Amino acid sequence: MKKETTKTVRAFVIELAIYAVLVITYFFLVLHLLGQWLYQLEIHHRYFYAGLAILLIVGQAVLLESLTTFLIRLIRGRSE
Repeated sequence: MKKETTKTVRAFVIELAIYAVLVITYFFLVLHLLGQWLYQLEIHHRYFYAGLAILLIVGQAVLLESLTTFLIRLIRGRSE
């Protein structure tokens, strides 16, 4: 493998590992803090729950991508 390809694969594996840890942490945090409330919301206010679930998914994607990018830049010591 070329040196540049090795660097790219290494960066991808590091980013994937960081992202996996963040997603698992986010899942258990939301489950612990909002689980019961979301369950009650699903039972009593289905449409509001659906909208909130979509917002949580989009928020998760934006937040975790920003955090992963920040951590990768911090690890590398330079901007991409």
